[in-house]
Amino acid sequence: MTAFSNPADSEIVALLNGAKTIALLGASTNPQRAAHYVMAFLQEKGHRVIPVNPGLAGQTLLGETVYARLGDVPEKIDMVDVFRASEYLDGIVAECIEAGVPAIWTQLEVIDEAAAAKARKAGLTVVMNKCPKIEYPRLGIAGPRGA
Repeated sequence: MTAFSNPADSEIVALLNGAKTIALLGASTNPQRAAHYVMAFLQEKGHRVIPVNPGLAGQTLLGETVYARLGDVPEKIDMVDVFRASEYLDGIVAECIEAGVPAIWTQLEVIDEAAAAKARKAGLTVVMNKCPKIEYPRLGIAGPRGA
Protein backbone atom coordinates (compact mmCIF):
# COMPACT_ATOMS: atom_id res chain seq x y z
CA MET A 1 0.00 0.00 0.00
CA THR A 2 1.33 3.46 -0.86
CA ALA A 3 1.59 6.07 1.85
CA PHE A 4 -1.37 8.39 2.23
CA SER A 5 -1.17 11.85 0.74
CA ASN A 6 -3.75 14.59 1.07
CA PRO A 7 -5.47 16.09 -1.96
CA ALA A 8 -3.80 19.02 -3.71
CA ASP A 9 -4.40 22.44 -2.18
CA SER A 10 -6.76 23.32 -5.05
CA GLU A 11 -8.93 20.29 -4.19
CA ILE A 12 -8.99 21.28 -0.50
CA VAL A 13 -10.10 24.79 -1.50
CA ALA A 14 -12.87 23.32 -3.69
CA LEU A 15 -13.94 20.98 -0.89
CA LEU A 16 -14.22 23.73 1.74
CA ASN A 17 -15.91 26.16 -0.64
CA GLY A 18 -18.39 23.48 -1.72
CA ALA A 19 -19.19 21.86 1.65
CA LYS A 20 -22.31 23.69 2.71
CA THR A 21 -23.32 21.17 5.40
CA ILE A 22 -20.66 19.64 7.64
CA ALA A 23 -21.28 17.03 10.34
CA LEU A 24 -18.77 17.49 13.17
CA LEU A 25 -18.12 14.18 14.95
CA GLY A 26 -16.97 14.55 18.54
CA ALA A 27 -18.50 18.00 19.05
CA SER A 28 -17.81 19.59 22.43
CA THR A 29 -19.63 22.10 24.63
CA ASN A 30 -16.28 23.22 26.10
CA PRO A 31 -15.23 26.48 24.35
CA GLN A 32 -11.56 25.67 25.10
CA ARG A 33 -11.67 22.49 22.98
CA ALA A 34 -10.91 22.52 19.26
CA ALA A 35 -14.11 20.52 18.63
CA HIS A 36 -16.02 23.60 19.87
CA TYR A 37 -14.11 26.55 18.47
CA VAL A 38 -13.51 24.94 15.06
CA MET A 39 -17.27 24.40 14.82
CA ALA A 40 -17.84 28.11 15.56
CA PHE A 41 -15.15 29.08 13.02
CA LEU A 42 -16.75 26.95 10.29
CA GLN A 43 -20.15 28.51 11.05
CA GLU A 44 -18.61 31.98 10.72
CA LYS A 45 -17.27 30.99 7.30
CA GLY A 46 -20.78 30.12 6.14
CA HIS A 47 -21.03 26.37 6.71
CA ARG A 48 -23.97 24.74 8.42
CA VAL A 49 -22.26 22.60 11.03
CA ILE A 50 -24.26 19.78 12.61
CA PRO A 51 -22.74 18.49 15.85
CA VAL A 52 -22.61 14.73 16.47
CA ASN A 53 -21.84 13.36 19.94
CA PRO A 54 -23.83 10.59 21.67
CA GLY A 55 -23.23 12.11 25.11
CA LEU A 56 -24.78 15.43 24.05
CA ALA A 57 -27.59 14.12 21.80
CA GLY A 58 -30.74 16.24 21.94
CA GLN A 59 -28.93 19.30 23.32
CA THR A 60 -28.30 22.46 21.35
CA LEU A 61 -24.74 23.50 20.57
CA LEU A 62 -23.97 26.80 18.85
CA GLY A 63 -27.56 26.96 17.63
CA GLU A 64 -27.69 23.43 16.22
CA THR A 65 -29.28 20.24 17.55
CA VAL A 66 -26.73 17.60 18.53
CA TYR A 67 -27.26 14.11 17.10
CA ALA A 68 -26.07 10.84 18.64
CA ARG A 69 -24.63 9.39 15.44
CA LEU A 70 -24.03 10.30 11.84
CA GLY A 71 -26.92 8.13 10.67
CA ASP A 72 -29.32 10.17 12.81
CA VAL A 73 -28.67 13.43 10.93
CA PRO A 74 -31.83 13.98 8.86
CA GLU A 75 -30.26 15.89 5.96
CA LYS A 76 -27.62 15.61 3.26
CA ILE A 77 -24.08 16.00 4.58
CA ASP A 78 -21.36 17.32 2.28
CA MET A 79 -18.42 16.56 4.59
CA VAL A 80 -17.71 14.95 7.95
CA ASP A 81 -15.10 16.62 10.19
CA VAL A 82 -13.72 14.07 12.67
CA PHE A 83 -12.67 15.01 16.21
CA ARG A 84 -12.36 11.42 17.44
CA ALA A 85 -9.35 9.24 18.20
CA SER A 86 -7.70 7.44 15.28
CA GLU A 87 -8.88 4.00 16.45
CA TYR A 88 -12.49 5.00 15.66
CA LEU A 89 -11.77 6.10 12.12
CA ASP A 90 -12.44 2.76 10.43
CA GLY A 91 -15.97 2.65 11.89
CA ILE A 92 -16.54 6.30 11.04
CA VAL A 93 -15.52 5.65 7.43
CA ALA A 94 -18.04 2.80 7.30
CA GLU A 95 -20.76 5.16 8.60
CA CYS A 96 -19.80 7.80 6.01
CA ILE A 97 -19.98 5.26 3.19
CA GLU A 98 -23.36 4.01 4.44
CA ALA A 99 -24.70 7.57 4.72
CA GLY A 100 -23.44 8.53 1.25
CA VAL A 101 -21.19 11.30 2.56
CA PRO A 102 -18.80 12.39 -0.23
CA ALA A 103 -15.92 13.67 1.92
CA ILE A 104 -14.26 12.99 5.26
CA TRP A 105 -11.79 15.29 7.00
CA THR A 106 -9.81 14.18 10.04
CA GLN A 107 -8.31 16.63 12.47
CA LEU A 108 -4.67 16.93 13.52
CA GLU A 109 -3.26 13.65 14.86
CA VAL A 110 -6.28 11.62 13.64
CA ILE A 111 -4.57 9.21 11.28
CA ASP A 112 -5.51 5.77 9.96
CA GLU A 113 -4.11 5.07 6.50
CA ALA A 114 -6.09 1.83 6.07
CA ALA A 115 -9.37 3.63 6.87
CA ALA A 116 -8.42 6.43 4.47
CA ALA A 117 -7.70 3.89 1.72
CA LYS A 118 -11.09 2.23 2.37
CA ALA A 119 -12.81 5.63 2.09
CA ARG A 120 -11.02 6.53 -1.13
CA LYS A 121 -11.82 3.11 -2.63
CA ALA A 122 -15.50 3.90 -1.94
CA GLY A 123 -15.11 7.22 -3.78
CA LEU A 124 -14.83 9.61 -0.84
CA THR A 125 -12.51 12.59 -0.80
CA VAL A 126 -10.21 12.21 2.22
CA VAL A 127 -8.28 14.94 4.01
CA MET A 128 -6.35 13.59 6.98
CA ASN A 129 -4.34 15.14 9.83
CA LYS A 130 -5.31 18.73 8.97
CA CYS A 131 -7.50 21.41 10.54
CA PRO A 132 -9.81 23.60 8.45
CA LYS A 133 -9.22 26.50 10.85
CA ILE A 134 -5.54 26.36 9.80
CA GLU A 135 -6.21 25.62 6.12
CA TYR A 136 -8.63 28.54 5.61
CA PRO A 137 -6.06 31.29 6.19
CA ARG A 138 -3.16 29.28 4.71
CA LEU A 139 -5.03 28.85 1.43
CA GLY A 140 -6.94 32.17 1.45
CA ILE A 141 -10.31 30.40 1.29
CA ALA A 142 -13.48 32.48 1.27
CA GLY A 143 -15.87 29.68 2.23
CA PRO A 144 -19.40 29.04 1.01
CA ARG A 145 -20.62 32.44 2.19
CA GLY A 146 -17.56 34.26 0.90
CA ALA A 147 -16.76 35.28 4.49
